[in-house]
Amino acid sequence: MPKDIIPRFLEAVDPARLKRMLFHLAKAPLPYRKLNYTRPGASKNSLYEADDYIRRKLRAWGYPVEKEGVQVQAFARDATKPKAHQYAVPPEDAPWYTAYNLYAKKKGARYPRDIILLLAHKDSQSWVDSPGAYDNAVGTVALLEIARVLKDYRARRSISFLFCNEEHRPWTSRTAARNCRERGDNLIAIFNIDSIGGKSQEEIDAGKKPNVTCYTEPEAERLANLMAEVNDVYGIGLAQQTARHDKPCNDDGSFVKEGYKMAVHNVGSSGPYRDPNYHTEDDRPESVDIDNVRMATQATLAAVLRIDRDGL
Repeated sequence: MPKDIIPRFLEAVDPARLKRMLFHLAKAPLPYRKLNYTRPGASKNSLYEADDYIRRKLRAWGYPVEKEGVQVQAFARDATKPKAHQYAVPPEDAPWYTAYNLYAKKKGARYPRDIILLLAHKDSQSWVDSPGAYDNAVGTVALLEIARVLKDYRARRSISFLFCNEEHRPWTSRTAARNCRERGDNLIAIFNIDSIGGKSQEEIDAGKKPNVTCYTEPEAERLANLMAEVNDVYGIGLAQQTARHDKPCNDDGSFVKEGYKMAVHNVGSSGPYRDPNYHTEDDRPESVDIDNVRMATQATLAAVLRIDRDGL
């Protein structure tokens, strides 16, 4: 039996690098990643600055990067709602911005038409000045770290990375999913990385390392079960669970709506709303459990490598 190379790739996931990238995107130099905020003295808004950072990283690792513009608006704020839910429909005269989907791809050597898609939304909340550390700087840096670890990997199937935007309206993953369907892309597995490591105060106090893999279509339960399997086989150590959504939601839901059933959402705890700082000004990188983020990154990476090696 050939030697299992997956442990070597899991060991390459670097928590120190994850932390550095997280603090860059959610503290300094970028306090937020918003189309409607420009830092004093900066020449462009902070989301564009984040885009530049992501592109520099990917290009340094040898990935060509494509971008796709989508017209969006910033959400309004309704302070009468609970803090986590204060986003509101933008007023009719709200300005329009161009938000960019960023794409990088590793072409498969044996089955190039089979595509494993990993995605994360890179923007922070447009209606509040939140660093958006758990939502979703952690997913952004996890996706970057997976791309770095795989930069010299000879993939059998194509592995595609999508950095999209969910905290402005409409979600840019909808455009990405529609374009995939119109091109006839064969997406065999979709992993949405969003708010990994986020958890309730009780779980924080207990030192738990949760990860929940959510799915919508029954077919995708196989992907959720694979996340549990690799967590056990490779001794990653997550408190791994699965859950089923009753309807498509989040950025993976954009692809489900276009007919791509094999889509899952990796998220901390049983959902981001258990995080006491979710969607608030207190969602800061200092509060992030980097070890939990590392473990969830490793589990996603292991699942991707298993699919690339064995298919579904």
